[in-house]
Amino acid sequence: MKITFLGATHQVTGSRTLVEWLDGRYFLVDYGMEQGEENEFEQQELPVAPSAIEHVFVTHAHIDHTGLLPLLYKQGFRGIIHSTPETENLCSIMLADSAHIQETDAVSETKKNLRKGGPTVEPLYTKEDVEAVMKLFQPCEYGKVYMIDEGLSVRFTDAGHLLGSSFIEFFLEEEGVQKTLVCSGDVGNTNQPIICDPKSIAEADYLLIESTYGTRLHERKTEPIPALVGILRRTFQRGGTVVIPSFAVGRTQELLYYFREIKQHRLLPEYQDFPVYVDSPLASEATAIFLQCSKECLDEDATRIMDQGQNPIWFDGLRTTVSADDSKALNDTPESKVIISSGGMCEGGRIRHHLKHTIWNPRNTIMFAGYQAVGTLGRTIYEGAKTVKIYGEVIDVNAEIVLLEGMSGHADKQGLLNWIDGFTVRKPGFVFVNHGDDPSCTAFAQEVTDRFGIPANAPYSGCEYDLAKGEWIRLTEPVRRKKKAAYHDSGAEQGSSPSKIRNKLFLQLRAAVEALDQYTMGLAGHSNDELSKLTQKIRDLIHH
Repeated sequence: MKITFLGATHQVTGSRTLVEWLDGRYFLVDYGMEQGEENEFEQQELPVAPSAIEHVFVTHAHIDHTGLLPLLYKQGFRGIIHSTPETENLCSIMLADSAHIQETDAVSETKKNLRKGGPTVEPLYTKEDVEAVMKLFQPCEYGKVYMIDEGLSVRFTDAGHLLGSSFIEFFLEEEGVQKTLVCSGDVGNTNQPIICDPKSIAEADYLLIESTYGTRLHERKTEPIPALVGILRRTFQRGGTVVIPSFAVGRTQELLYYFREIKQHRLLPEYQDFPVYVDSPLASEATAIFLQCSKECLDEDATRIMDQGQNPIWFDGLRTTVSADDSKALNDTPESKVIISSGGMCEGGRIRHHLKHTIWNPRNTIMFAGYQAVGTLGRTIYEGAKTVKIYGEVIDVNAEIVLLEGMSGHADKQGLLNWIDGFTVRKPGFVFVNHGDDPSCTAFAQEVTDRFGIPANAPYSGCEYDLAKGEWIRLTEPVRRKKKAAYHDSGAEQGSSPSKIRNKLFLQLRAAVEALDQYTMGLAGHSNDELSKLTQKIRDLIHH
């Protein structure tokens, strides 16, 4: 009865955890893709053949938890994938979209290589791999205990993070020893529209919990709907358009819920008929899945609206665009409108096209509805860049730039602690912390111990723990990821000029400062002496 930590260890993406039971039988909890270029540590590969995996249990559909499932199939996995029906439905469209990206990127890289006499590039996986792996899904409803196999039963509980997201309880038995392991996936924020708040779990022997916001607290200075009304009114009074970069699944549907509220309750009566365009085929497909989901997944407000015969995310003036031509045509219409477009951090998708045609105009507004990672175009715009480069063209930033606060899908530090406190029958005897960057997961593990007196650890990739005996089998040292060289002294490659190197180093510096900020957020409650010493060290560094 052993757990091996593979992915999302001391980093936020790429969740992959291996569990062995009955001496040589294996299942996985999530099999996600790493995203972004700021991951600090190497994550170990699966230590057994994919064909040896009998089951995969999926907490939710986000790509950093599911994005490598088609690759697992491609490499020989033929077991059963267990998830809620809603997670299965979302995976079907999100993995297909991911495969399209893999195939498109492979074609592009192959063309570049062939011009230089290089090799062809194969996609990580294809749409055919996605179609095949989707046939392995088996639905599990919330609240039911499923006997999966000898010595293995599970129960899915609503995690309140995304439609269909789940906490998964594993009831393990081996040679008369019984242990309960709870895997949190991503713990949802409270008071989100449409979906339910995270449900509590009564007891566990072990808990594996995420720590994305393990050192941070959400600040909601204003309620989203009044703030959104103000943004719309200012923009429409100028005769402008509101452009919203948004993730296609989850965030887009929340925004649609807010727009329906605004229209239904006539909160902007002078512009009652303004149109809202959803310019993302993936978002349109995801919205259809939200509309067809079980009422069990919806909160009281959304359920009440549906019981009244209304649709919680549809309203007069909602329009969708599918083709690229329709998308481009949106920028040719002079009317004031809202465009919700794919590409939440402006790194890809149709949003870049809309930014190119709107960000130069002071009548317009670019409204961010979520976190913008360091180094992304979205972060650059949000932090006040005067110009941006889009499709090779330098464009002035004259539009109003705003952030709609209070739209995080993750529980913050206090929310995570509150959820652990909800284990009222028996709190976990040991807590493993993952899915958070290095300062966050380490600080949150200490917070768990300080707050509840529960031993906690943030394991590095490759660590193994015996769940039956309650002891570590293997503790690994962190392996830092080698940074790609940005400049070569001899025969410097195009694109590695000293100015670009300085820009990259500046982004790395900003990332380090942000990590320090997150670390210090977790020091509340430490002794005055500790805080004084750290403060002095930081001041000495600044004045060095």
